[in-house]
Amino acid sequence: MFGGGGSAETELGAIVLLLCQLLSFAIFIRAILSWFNMAPDNPLIQALNAITEPIIQPIRNIMPRMGMMDLSPLVAILLLNFGGQFLAQLIDNNLA
Repeated sequence: MFGGGGSAETELGAIVLLLCQLLSFAIFIRAILSWFNMAPDNPLIQALNAITEPIIQPIRNIMPRMGMMDLSPLVAILLLNFGGQFLAQLIDNNLA
């Protein structure tokens, strides 16, 4: 999907990678949908917000806005990909 290149040797490492990729995908979809004027009470928007807001909000609190651009989804995706790879490798090294 997004960070794709890593492979996990254990099933637990693979699950961690998959969860991080799914969260990255949800953040990407949320960012794309934010360009369209969709009602906030739309079930898809509410589900994406419920899933992604706990990840994006702490980054927004730390990171200043760049004019009209909110780069927190990009930072969240990068952190999820790097963090997921690191965590999966850590799990694989400890369980192998």
